[in-house]
Amino acid sequence: MNYFKTTVLLIALTLLLVWVGSMVGGRQGATYAFAIAMGMNFFSYWFSDKIVLKMYGAKEVSEQDAPSLYEIVRELVARAGIPMPRVYIIPTNAMNAFATGRNPHHAAVAVTEGMLNSLKREELQGVLGHELSHVRNRDILISTIVATIAGAIMMLADMARWASLFGGYGGRDGENNRGGGFAVLFLAILAPIAALLIQMAISRSREYAADKGGALLTGNPLGLAGALEKLQQAAMARPMDAGQTTAHLFIVNPLSGRSFAAIFSTHPPIEERIKRLRAMA
Repeated sequence: MNYFKTTVLLIALTLLLVWVGSMVGGRQGATYAFAIAMGMNFFSYWFSDKIVLKMYGAKEVSEQDAPSLYEIVRELVARAGIPMPRVYIIPTNAMNAFATGRNPHHAAVAVTEGMLNSLKREELQGVLGHELSHVRNRDILISTIVATIAGAIMMLADMARWASLFGGYGGRDGENNRGGGFAVLFLAILAPIAALLIQMAISRSREYAADKGGALLTGNPLGLAGALEKLQQAAMARPMDAGQTTAHLFIVNPLSGRSFAAIFSTHPPIEERIKRLRAMA
C-alpha cells in the first residue's frame, strides 16, 4: 500500500510541476520546468551523498575503528541481500542516523556518536535495519527526485509571483491580462504549499515502509520501537543542528525540538510509528 501511495503522489507532484510550468509560460514553460527538474535530479543523483555527509561532518570509519557497528551492518546487509555500504560516524552528542547514496552499490550509512553511546544493541540493530531498508528500497533516489521536483515548482512559483507583481502578465488587453495575472499569482501562492504537502506525504509513506522493512530485517520490531522512543526524547531535549532541506533523511526529525519546524515535519508521528511496530510484535 505504501508503494502504491508513493507512486500516486509522485505522479501528482510531476503533474503539478507541468501544470505550473504551463500556467507560467505555456508549453515552453512546462518544457522549461521539466528540463530544470531533470538537471537538478541528475546533479542530486550523483553528488547528494557527498554533499550531505560533508554538511554534517561525517567521518568514514573502518572495521578496525568501529568493530561492533560493522558487525551489525554486515549481518543486516547479508540478510537484505545488498552490498556493504560505507559507514560513517557523525561527531555530535545528538541521537540520529541517516542513509544516503544514489543506489545500493553506492550507499552510505551515518550514525551519530550520541546514538552509538546510548542505544542497546537490539535498538541499534533496529535503527540500522530501518536505514538499510531505505537503501534496499531506493528511497534515497525517490526522495531526491521528489525534493528536486518540488524545488522546481517553488522556483517557478517565485518567477510567477515576481512577474505578477511587476506587471509581467499585464499589457494591451488590460482587464483580461490583469485577471490572468491575478490567477497566476494565486496559483503561485498555492502551488508551493501543494508541493510541500505532497512531498511530506511521500516522505511519511517511505518512513512507514522502512520501519516495517527494518523490523522484518532484524526480526525484532520492539528493538526499533524502543530506539524510536529514545531518539524522539533526545530530539526534543537536544535538537540536532540540521537544515530543513535535509531533515527528511534522518530516522527521526532532527528539528522536532523546534515547534514551528515540527509543523512541516516530513516524518510520521513517532507515537504512530511505535504503535505499528508493537502491533507487528
